[in-house]
Amino acid sequence: MTLSESGNAKTAIEPRLIVETGIDRRVADIIEPVLAAMDFQLVRVRLMNQNGQTLQIMAERTDGTMTVVDCEAVSMAISPVLDVEDPIPGMYHLEVSSPGIDRPMVRKTDFTRWAGHIVKCETSVMLDGRKRFRGKIASADDKGFTIERSDIAYGESPTVVVPFEALAEAKLILTDELIREALKADKLAREAANQNDGTEETD
Repeated sequence: MTLSESGNAKTAIEPRLIVETGIDRRVADIIEPVLAAMDFQLVRVRLMNQNGQTLQIMAERTDGTMTVVDCEAVSMAISPVLDVEDPIPGMYHLEVSSPGIDRPMVRKTDFTRWAGHIVKCETSVMLDGRKRFRGKIASADDKGFTIERSDIAYGESPTVVVPFEALAEAKLILTDELIREALKADKLAREAANQNDGTEETD
């Protein structure tokens, strides 16, 4: 794990299970140390042919929050580093955003944090005769996660255990329950941040 410093505190940045290839990987390697130093963690890098070229950076704090101010701070920090390293040929537009509610799942703790919600995933190897699964995250541990499947065919098991080492892609599916929980978690994180700000201002 990479350690980032904030004052005297050190935060362990959990490595991602799913990483990019090609230019996207080069960009990720360049910006991840910058993000870690700011106590942010990278979720995904994607260079898209949109409005010419758009470099999409998804990031978040370790508590899962990402405000508009955070996005601006990250953009200002990584822009000069990317200008110096110049990993992308030609002009491009930089877009920094939060992962969103129906987020990519890229770390082990994502599956623990969002247990009970519906995920769509793809594996790199065949599991129970297929590579694509959809269902509720029933549980997760250090080795993998269990899905209560909603896409079973006749004769298939109602659950499947997906080892993290076999995971190729995963994403939460947007539901009313997920929206409610995500908004609640965001509210609690913002309240905690405001309390910390208030304490620092009082001292």
